[in-house]
Amino acid sequence: MQEYSTNQDDEKAPADAAAETAERADSMPGLEELLRKVELQAQEHYDAWLRAKAESDNVRKRAQIDVANAHKFGIESFANALLPVKDSLEAALVAENNTLESLRSGVEITLRQLAAVFDKFTLREINPVGERFDPHQHEAMTMVQADAEPNTVVQVLQKGYALHDRVIRPALVMVAAPKQT
Repeated sequence: MQEYSTNQDDEKAPADAAAETAERADSMPGLEELLRKVELQAQEHYDAWLRAKAESDNVRKRAQIDVANAHKFGIESFANALLPVKDSLEAALVAENNTLESLRSGVEITLRQLAAVFDKFTLREINPVGERFDPHQHEAMTMVQADAEPNTVVQVLQKGYALHDRVIRPALVMVAAPKQT
């Protein structure tokens, strides 16, 4: 059987509980203080979000400017490489007492300079004499009777050019026609 406490103990228990509750209330922040803390945290998060959004907008704008500049100045190194070629041509025009041989020699040197620039920038010549006609690289101007196999390029009217693997100007060609029997 269980013994019950005396009246004195009963009076102590509610008093202890009230003191404990008061002590907890003192150690726990009030609702207003909690609300203030949460509002401060929310403001900090909002500010951080705004800064991150502004930074991403700045990165996007810088990227757009970089792309625009790449398009605008992408051929700068190619243009710089062509300047000596132009200088050579202008020097040939200014020189006096040119003989045919000196002019020819100057043009050959200038052509070598130009070919070196083309090589440096992977601009290759399409000169398909004797090759099979390829509509991706050649443009047939006419078909002619020739001793060559049908659909073979027999003459190049204008050389074509490819930048890396992309044709920027197809070669204008004459193609061998099928033999008539």
